[in-house]
Amino acid sequence: MTLFDEMRAVGALKEGHFLLSSGRHSDVYVEKFDLLRNPMATSRVCTGFADRFRDERIDVVVGPTTGGILLAFEVGRQLGTMAAYAERASDGSTGREIRRGTTFKSGSRVLVVDDILTTGGSVRETLTVLEQHPVEVTAVAVLVDRSAGATRFGDVPLFALASQKVESWTADECPLCKQGIPLVKPGTTAVS
Repeated sequence: MTLFDEMRAVGALKEGHFLLSSGRHSDVYVEKFDLLRNPMATSRVCTGFADRFRDERIDVVVGPTTGGILLAFEVGRQLGTMAAYAERASDGSTGREIRRGTTFKSGSRVLVVDDILTTGGSVRETLTVLEQHPVEVTAVAVLVDRSAGATRFGDVPLFALASQKVESWTADECPLCKQGIPLVKPGTTAVS
């Protein structure tokens, strides 16, 4: 079963008329939490990450809040490693921090995992905070790369379980608006 098959089965891959966090409109939306709230489906999906990185000597799997935490935990469990979390800065500033007593052994090999990659903002923030620790980031792994390979992280390789180029439009050019199809604002990210 492919990732998209699994997402369809749990209702995470949606079709309709959606307002994306960018403010653009699209006819496809991935609701990651419809997948992540299903532990068995999440475990099955994370096997793709574990199988790919099993021979890479990963010491710690790190994920950004929120979805990345669940993925980091499950991938770490399947690889038999520790998991860590890059949370929003506690002082309210931009960026992320690794806290709650988490430390890294010098030279630890880190795999960064996240859910849906569009611009890579949360992954970049995670990579930035990891620069403050004595670790080697071996790769970034995501469920879905919505940039279809356009988003890069310097020399850090990117692995995606699936790639999806999502067509989107401004409100003025949206064919779904012109057809009078009701607009739905899914998720929790504020519209910019």
